[in-house]
Amino acid sequence: MKTTRMLAILVLALGLIASVANADFTFGTPTNLGPTVNSPSTDGTPCISADGLTLYFGSARPGGLGYEDLWVSTRQSTNDPWGSPVNLTTVNSPYRESYPSVSADGLMLYFSDYFYGPDRPGGQGGHDLWMTKCASTADPWGTPVNLGPVVNSSADEQTPTISHDGLMLVFSSDRAGGRGSDDLWMSTRQTTQQDWGPPVNLGPLVNSSSFDYECCLSCDGLALFFMSGRSGGLGGSDAWVTVRRSINDPWGPPVNLGPPVNTLVDDGNVVISADGRMLYFASSRLGGLGGWDLWQVSIIPIVDFNGDGFVDSADMCIIVDYWGTDEPLCDIVPMPWGDGIVDVQDLVVLAEHLFEEVDDPTLVAHWALDETEGDIASDSSNDNDGNVYGDPAWQPEGGMVDGALELDGIEDYVSTPFVLNPADGKFSVFVWIKGGAPGQIILSQAGGASWLCADPSDGNLMTELKATGRGAAAMLSQTIITDGNWHRVGFVWDGAYRALYVDDILVAEDTQTGLESSVGGLKIGCGSGPTAGTFFSGLIDDVRIYNRAVTP
Repeated sequence: MKTTRMLAILVLALGLIASVANADFTFGTPTNLGPTVNSPSTDGTPCISADGLTLYFGSARPGGLGYEDLWVSTRQSTNDPWGSPVNLTTVNSPYRESYPSVSADGLMLYFSDYFYGPDRPGGQGGHDLWMTKCASTADPWGTPVNLGPVVNSSADEQTPTISHDGLMLVFSSDRAGGRGSDDLWMSTRQTTQQDWGPPVNLGPLVNSSSFDYECCLSCDGLALFFMSGRSGGLGGSDAWVTVRRSINDPWGPPVNLGPPVNTLVDDGNVVISADGRMLYFASSRLGGLGGWDLWQVSIIPIVDFNGDGFVDSADMCIIVDYWGTDEPLCDIVPMPWGDGIVDVQDLVVLAEHLFEEVDDPTLVAHWALDETEGDIASDSSNDNDGNVYGDPAWQPEGGMVDGALELDGIEDYVSTPFVLNPADGKFSVFVWIKGGAPGQIILSQAGGASWLCADPSDGNLMTELKATGRGAAAMLSQTIITDGNWHRVGFVWDGAYRALYVDDILVAEDTQTGLESSVGGLKIGCGSGPTAGTFFSGLIDDVRIYNRAVTP
């Protein structure tokens, strides 16, 4: 069953991770690196060493040799603040150096002579890629050398990133053969002692008709972050990422990193730490010291696997159930997208958060229904407060999780604003109910399908969320939910499978090519109409919606 399921997911996802937004991690709150690192001038193009203790970046601050120079800041440990930046005087020139990328051993530094300035002498005609070496990390950098005519051209080459193994070099160029003003290209070599091979364009799936540049490879070589002005972003230019399942697989469709990394202004220059716990990037957003500043944002793995708000033994049992598999829910390290196996590394991260109450950012709506009076059902996670219609009775002592709302089955229901579109990606919904009758609706979407309901014949849990086209149909379980007992009912969509749960037990599952689109608000306790016969009669409690696939 597990093997079949994963094969189906791979087929439906074209063998690629389809969306970072739906991965089992989230971002923390971005923080500015502060006045020690940043200046009133432009500071950007960060590069972090493999041990996380050295930060290279480009800056136009005073004290440099040219308009923009390479600078370096160090710290004693990853918990210490960054020290005052030092100019790389042996590397910089009166021209404009930027976009550093350091090798994993810290002994080779790649960079480019930046556009918006004259070419550094000794190049191939346009702005070029360069490399400098040092004998040890305690020694100064040597005289930079041009990467030569195989990598560089008479056009502009910019923004290099060297892979952790030193065998891949990705960069941007406006050379002939691209799709836009700048494209991403990759050069490879068999060993670090060999010369770089001819660059290959990353193709139309990655590159766009706009500019695509400022790239960075993750330590495992499976993610490529870059900056782009393509459509679908939040601002003038945004940070994007494309991923692949192995270094031999093609890159997948780029995904916008979304907020909080991207904003309505320019954001980019993203690099990821070797342990996958931190993103560093440049942004012109408010809160900085200059035109562009350096920022960081933590990458937080989601370890509340069952979505109950706590990290406890239940989550430990889930990780044990998937031990040795490639289940993405539990495969959370060393990169944010895991390493293809649930093992002790993932268990260690889970243990770090054991017995913690979780403020889960993937919980996009939570109606606890704990009110004692009034016509508003508050959403404790976001701004999706619902309006209560009819004359339902608040039951502050009668819920399964604190209070609950008692509906009469005639005209009582709750209407909420739009929360999510089922067609947009992974999501889960869980509700506690007691009562109900065949044909009644627990949760529906205005203008769309019933997400959770009791089938008209026997009162078994079912969902009408489905794909479009021939063969798409509602999914029915064989588990009765209208027997007058408390039940936790749920629907989970992981992008390939839809699943129904009753009391945290899987009761129905099948594959779908997708789900129908709907952008209406939600109806708690009735059909999308609402229409007679769909109104729920009984208690509803603790409605939770996540924008990820939850395993209860």
